[in-house]
Amino acid sequence: MIIALVQIPLDGPKRDHDFVAQQSLDATRIFHKVKGLRRKYFLNSEAGGGGIYEFATREDAAAWFNEGWADWMEGRFGVRPTLTLFENPVVLDNEAGEVRVDGAPVAPPWLDET
Repeated sequence: MIIALVQIPLDGPKRDHDFVAQQSLDATRIFHKVKGLRRKYFLNSEAGGGGIYEFATREDAAAWFNEGWADWMEGRFGVRPTLTLFENPVVLDNEAGEVRVDGAPVAPPWLDET
């Protein structure tokens, strides 16, 4: 699994929560069609906005974050974003009470504690 962190530096105060929520909700029209995108978290802070993307494979991430992607984003937000890709070998899911390594559930290590 690949995690992408996109940061969009924006000047000024933190954007209004309701505005960002509506803008992000509208953007789901675009992102629900992206091949291999499992999840996207829309972000908002005093430093700007961005997103955390969970892709099935590096190939899927590379297909989305292609050569024209940064230009497209700059056209939408007026600033060029930064992109960092991470491999994600282990996931702790506290809601499901499980740990996954390379996508496969494993015995949670805390169950072995004596």
